[in-house]
Amino acid sequence: MDSSLQGGSENFHRRPVPSSHFYQAIYAEIEEIGWEHLLRLEEDLSTICFQDKKERVHAVEMILPRDYPQSAPSVAAWPKGSRLKDAMKQFLEHLEDLQGFWSVLEEVDRDLWVLEPRQESHAASFRQICLGDGCQILLYIDAKNPMSKPECRFLGPNWLTDDLRKSWKKNSRRWVNDKPFVENLGALLGMELPGPPGAPQRTASKMNVGSAMFISSHPVNGTLGTSTGTAVDYTCENPSCRKSFHVVCLRDWLRSITTTRQSFDVLFGKCPYCSEPVAVKLHDGG
Repeated sequence: MDSSLQGGSENFHRRPVPSSHFYQAIYAEIEEIGWEHLLRLEEDLSTICFQDKKERVHAVEMILPRDYPQSAPSVAAWPKGSRLKDAMKQFLEHLEDLQGFWSVLEEVDRDLWVLEPRQESHAASFRQICLGDGCQILLYIDAKNPMSKPECRFLGPNWLTDDLRKSWKKNSRRWVNDKPFVENLGALLGMELPGPPGAPQRTASKMNVGSAMFISSHPVNGTLGTSTGTAVDYTCENPSCRKSFHVVCLRDWLRSITTTRQSFDVLFGKCPYCSEPVAVKLHDGG
């Protein structure tokens, strides 16, 4: 117990209580920076944390030596005699350079169906986005030039992603850095991009990736019978989707997807728009 008390005593002596002058000097500098930036302050003033002025939580932690400001804060290699305000200024200048990048990430997270990262993150420069029809696009956004055309990789069935790659290449000149990022993305892909699950459905101005297949196989003039004529006869049960199909078209779609499984005379697969489970019979009743 004696050794424990001795160790505690030694630790206490290593951390002397700051003088009132030290407190006054630090508080005066915090006042210069702005108390709204202060995130955390240790009681002994050994550590101070500030945050981004736009209230995105990006903290800079400064360790203050007891002989501050004669010795610089241990955050980066600032010259001797540097002050808290100098360190904070450099930190905010760096964050200001990233504001546009973070704004693009927030626009994508808000307006599109983001699969990865699962939790919104300002640290990750990639976004994996669902395009519907089993297709996805993996975007790599340039932090230094976030409004520029991103690098991308398409994921999904080749017969669909090939068309997306061709559209991306063909429309590449349509990318305008002054336009919103999501708008540019839709222009290059030539489609209305699906929003997050549960978001209100937007009126599509262009066909989805697989829509052409449904239109090309659309029965006309009732040639396939009244149950599969011009009227749709199957609706996705997902409340946030509710897309309608002709059973014969959906059946052909499911047959073309490798993940579709069959049990007796029923095909089980995923909705081309929202990827929720769907099921149709192989043969019409009657």
